Amino acid sequence: MRGVAQRLGLALPCVTITVGGTNGKGSTCAMLESILLEAGYRVGTYTSPHLVDFAERARVNGRPADPALLAEQFEAVEAARGEVTLTYFEFSTLAILRLFQHAGLDVAILEVGLGGRLDAVNIVDADCAIVTSIDIDHAEWLGETREAIGFEKAHIFRPDRPAICSDPSPPAALVEHAEAIGADLWLFGRDFNYAGDRQQWSWAGRANRRNAMAYPALRGANQLLNASGVLAALESLRDGLPVSQQAVRQGFAVVELPGRFQVLPGQPSIVLDVAHNPHAAAHLAANLDNMGFFPYTWAVFGVMRDKDVDAMIAALKGRVDHWLLAALPGARAADPQWVAGRLLEAGVAEGTAEASIGCFGSPSEALVAAQERAGPNDRIVVFGSFLTVADVLATRAAANRTSRHGKAQR
Repeated sequence: MRGVAQRLGLALPCVTITVGGTNGKGSTCAMLESILLEAGYRVGTYTSPHLVDFAERARVNGRPADPALLAEQFEAVEAARGEVTLTYFEFSTLAILRLFQHAGLDVAILEVGLGGRLDAVNIVDADCAIVTSIDIDHAEWLGETREAIGFEKAHIFRPDRPAICSDPSPPAALVEHAEAIGADLWLFGRDFNYAGDRQQWSWAGRANRRNAMAYPALRGANQLLNASGVLAALESLRDGLPVSQQAVRQGFAVVELPGRFQVLPGQPSIVLDVAHNPHAAAHLAANLDNMGFFPYTWAVFGVMRDKDVDAMIAALKGRVDHWLLAALPGARAADPQWVAGRLLEAGVAEGTAEASIGCFGSPSEALVAAQERAGPNDRIVVFGSFLTVADVLATRAAANRTSRHGKAQR
């Protein structure tokens, strides 16, 4: 891949920030992007996976990239690769980096796809790197312990450059690698921290403080950790990338990110969350607890079989009354009947008006069934995979387009 990048002459003539971690990468990228746009910078943001449209992966100034421009980049990569075989993610990364190279950016925000050490994004020597959190996921690729996974993720750090870790309990392997290469390591609790009450929160770094801030628009108890890492990164880059307090406040106020504890309007309440591992499921459970009382909770759950499904069920079984299990595309997807068996093994009740387990052909089908059966004061939570949320969002988008088309014809 590096050889193809060299043949393309890839180089980003702007400040670059890479973001890795088990969970919280997307939220961190979204907050960085929102604040930097409010500060007046021209920002490119590369994230993955997409939910509905591939162009979501490459945003320039907050908007998905022009498909025609993306196509040009893919053609350039195809011409440059010669006999080199590239994965889907490597091909996409090279194309989007080339797009950013010619977009006149001030800042590029690059989300790591998987791990760090061997990830395609790691061909960029970033000016600042953030690791959000470290937990067990993709164990077959990254290792089965937090230490092994932390070591992989720490490889996005670079010597003499800011290395931010938002995890309150960073693995020793991450800290040791950062120190061994001479990275400028910023640790939560040592170099930056936050405090808050019901109304506002404050942040303190090595040299700066930001006081009396409203909470970020992104919902979730874990978002202050992500926001703290964002502010640490911005402080570490302040000499070349100054950001005002007003830009920070406004950026946090207007930030949006679909599928991260996203509450849709209407009744019953519908929560969309891409939680797809035990760590994220535990955060989802805490966030559901903070929503208040609902007579019944209906879960639309579609998941990959190679995830720790039992641990995800354990995190949420006390919050869910009715389970609507959805089939997902692909060989890795867990069969709903198999998931039903795992629920029964975990002691989840079924077969009554108060508790049930059902299987459906897709998340959208499961959601329709939940909406038909749920009361107006109930809530429905859609989770388990990016694919689960993506199917629901795509179906809603198609329905909205059909509705607008019908109104236009009338």
